[in-house]
Amino acid sequence: MTYGLCFLLVLLVLGMIGIASNPTPYFAILGLVTVAGVGCGIMIGCGGSFLSLILFLIYLGGMLVVFAYSAALSAEPFPEAWGGRFVVLRVAVYTLAVGAVAEVFWGSWYEGSLVVVDSLKEFSTLRGDVGGVAVMYSWGGGMLVICAWVLLLTLFVVLEVTRGLSRNVLRAV
Repeated sequence: MTYGLCFLLVLLVLGMIGIASNPTPYFAILGLVTVAGVGCGIMIGCGGSFLSLILFLIYLGGMLVVFAYSAALSAEPFPEAWGGRFVVLRVAVYTLAVGAVAEVFWGSWYEGSLVVVDSLKEFSTLRGDVGGVAVMYSWGGGMLVICAWVLLLTLFVVLEVTRGLSRNVLRAV
């Protein structure tokens, strides 16, 4: 179980390096999907299967549609590919930076810190993730409405930024 979670954590870091190193949205989307899927796998490994499913459905179902729409409106005629000189240089720099940070914190890493939530079920009558969703909707209802409005505002801001100098919504790409 620990080896599986460590493998997923390595994939998460590699996906984040893929997002950060590529300036073109077409190729960075692969890293974004990788990070979302691996992050949900890490949550499943730690015992949060319900929240992982909700995160995967909401994130990939909603936010990636907005990302794909904005990427289509901000199309580049000659996107920079994965094998480009500057992309490979960025990947090398980010990998060395992650390796340096890992070297600094390597002594404080313990395998016993990865504890599954369901292993402590003797002290609880409900699963931790389902109880958290209930609390989110009961006590955090106002914040949930505010977050929905912020996401709607973010949608309009992204569409306004990617529209460019043209005044119509659809332009020749």
